[in-house]
Amino acid sequence: MLDLLNAWFISPFDYGFMRRAVVGGLALSLAAPPLGVFLVLRGMSLIGDAMAHAILPGVALGFLLAGFSLPMMSIGGVLFGLLVALLAGAVSKMGGQREDAAMASFFIISLAAGVMLISLGGSSVDLTHVLFGSILAINSTALLLIAGISTLIVVTLAVVFRALVVECLDPLFLRGQSRRSGWVHSVFLGLLVLNLTAGFQTLGTLMAVGLMMLPATSARFWSNRLEGLIGIAIVLAMVASTGGLLLSFHLDIPSGPSIILLAGVGYLFSALFGRYHSLAAKLRRKTTPLAVEQGC
Repeated sequence: MLDLLNAWFISPFDYGFMRRAVVGGLALSLAAPPLGVFLVLRGMSLIGDAMAHAILPGVALGFLLAGFSLPMMSIGGVLFGLLVALLAGAVSKMGGQREDAAMASFFIISLAAGVMLISLGGSSVDLTHVLFGSILAINSTALLLIAGISTLIVVTLAVVFRALVVECLDPLFLRGQSRRSGWVHSVFLGLLVLNLTAGFQTLGTLMAVGLMMLPATSARFWSNRLEGLIGIAIVLAMVASTGGLLLSFHLDIPSGPSIILLAGVGYLFSALFGRYHSLAAKLRRKTTPLAVEQGC
């Protein structure tokens, strides 16, 4: 029994690429889920997906200029993601269009532009690497960058936590307290771009948002408190990233999709058996009054 457990859960990490992959996955699991929780609370769940596509042209430009240089691709992704966020906000304010509609328009343009740039300057292998990532291929430089960005996100979230909570629950109150309340939203979008830029190397631009949103939406079925949502989402993300890597290693399947699919299994399980708002919770509410009536 111990040999089987060792073979499945310990031995894979004898390899350096697995150790780097699990550390990178755990770093992202600390930073991404809290952002996802705030996106869900703010009713902006699809904005994360839009921003994930928005960084693609910047990543593509970095790739064209310097090849597979993670620092250059990351800088390009951050700059272009921030540019798209600013443009969407400007269009929303000047034209009266909702910010999510403007963001959706820009993310479609960004996705097409990014794919076109990579196709013009590289092969289908290059395109696949950027779109879907390769967590098993991250090197020490990539790992340091991911860890640094994740640390920055966690520290910044701790600093602006109260303002973010107030903006989620009562944005009008925050605006009444300060004319510069918009900085909270801007900082939050900046953190979102940073997280997606860190995640594209491991999960690709198309799936980087998965580790952010799936644990956050799953946590909604287990807690009604903000600290509970964040804690549960982080744990679920860590389980998905580590478990997905182990499944990928033993079954010889792609690592990125394994991680996201395992997070998806967690979401389906939560939707069925979670403590709140799940199918099981609804059945419990229906049967409890019947039991009370029979008891009377």
